[in-house]
Amino acid sequence: MNAGGLNLDSPLMSTFLLISFLSFIPAILVMFTSFTRIIVVLSFLRQAIGGPQIPPNTVVVGLALFITLFVMSPTIDVVVADALNPYIEKKITLTQALGKAEGPVKDFMLRQTRQKDIALFLRLANEENPQTPKDTPMKVVIPAFAISELKTAFEMGFLLYLPFIIIDMVVASVMLSMGMMMVPPVMLSLPFKLLLFVLVDGWNLVVGTIVRSFH
Repeated sequence: MNAGGLNLDSPLMSTFLLISFLSFIPAILVMFTSFTRIIVVLSFLRQAIGGPQIPPNTVVVGLALFITLFVMSPTIDVVVADALNPYIEKKITLTQALGKAEGPVKDFMLRQTRQKDIALFLRLANEENPQTPKDTPMKVVIPAFAISELKTAFEMGFLLYLPFIIIDMVVASVMLSMGMMMVPPVMLSLPFKLLLFVLVDGWNLVVGTIVRSFH
């Protein structure tokens, strides 16, 4: 295919586009997948427990990446089968492969995006309402998906905070009644919060809830 005199399917252009794609992987990971919701919820959980470095950043990011891979695996399987493998086997062009890959990714994003967020960016872009959800342009879907994910993550983070805030308040009240005003309440509440989290099998509950939130 020629675009502006350039052959997008030539080996040179394919290599250039591949390198460009690799440089955009961080942005793609954040804006096109479930990574944003997962990492925000896990960050809220760490702050709620009260250990800024427990677990470490590398553990949180690594866990978020593998949960993202798990959540996105059905979409990835479709993209690989319909777009990547045919392109590698030279059955379709690069442009056709990109077109086939867009469909399942957009379907995933639309399932997680609120209608009011899509409507907002349609108004901002002066776009007419599409006939079907699949006709929504990606320039509208991407930012709408991003703010929908952030809202969902903040809602889940708020619910995670509640039991830990109650523990902080109880510990602070007990310490105040005992006249222990020189000892930071967080120092004493942290063991109780860790104990609660372990007793209720917190990681199982949190990760299970995150995964099930992607309907």
